[in-house]
Amino acid sequence: MSESSLKIERSGPAGQVATVTLNRPDVRNAFNEALIAELTEAFKTLGQDPTLRAIVLAAEGKAFCAGADLNWMKAMAGYSWDENHADASRLAEMLWTLYSCPVPLIARVQGDVYAGGVGLVAVCDVVVAVESAGFCLSEAKLGLLPATIGPYVLRALGEQASRRYFITAERFSAAEAHRLGLVHELATPETLDAKVEALLAALCASGPAAVRACKRLVQDLAHATITPSLRDDTARRIADIRASEEGRDGVQSFLNKSRPSWLA
Repeated sequence: MSESSLKIERSGPAGQVATVTLNRPDVRNAFNEALIAELTEAFKTLGQDPTLRAIVLAAEGKAFCAGADLNWMKAMAGYSWDENHADASRLAEMLWTLYSCPVPLIARVQGDVYAGGVGLVAVCDVVVAVESAGFCLSEAKLGLLPATIGPYVLRALGEQASRRYFITAERFSAAEAHRLGLVHELATPETLDAKVEALLAALCASGPAAVRACKRLVQDLAHATITPSLRDDTARRIADIRASEEGRDGVQSFLNKSRPSWLA
């Protein structure tokens, strides 16, 4: 496994922010087996760190991620069904690992995003992209389909937009991705880092356990039917956090106009 496929750095007070950088600029940060394995392992490890407040997913070079590596695709062309299934399952596991990571995840998109790269963006909680970035779900052009990334892209892009871009494989702009909800913030190359830093500051100003609980709440409630059991579940969640040390500290600090412990 190449050590240069991924870079992980810690920053902020007590290293509370991790930046995971795709580091294959010569192939536009395209996926191969090694990068998929590294991303899976990195996010499993980072997700278990209780001191971590946020993760930034970034990339080196002109493109954020161009989907599948050409050499990897050449190898897959000769795979049997079982080998293809096993290979796709590893990609599906990687995407799920990022999506289910309890730590808030910000995508710093500095360039074009194609195919599987769109899935990588879609699993993030907040997406900041440069205005010049282009997006494309290009699988159909190769006679394929965006299957493993589909559940995440559909949630992030919406059903109607997904219908169009899955079947036409058209390129669309960062402005259109922003209009559709896939991208939260647009930036110039000069303001990209400042916008990411502002989001990190906002995340770190809130209660660490509350932020993680909010992330999980959205994932659990999305598309859920509002049943008596769901209403009870939400009541239990707020009761749990109100009764927690962090919740009590936060409320008392607000009432007393003082700083909570996580900002002390």
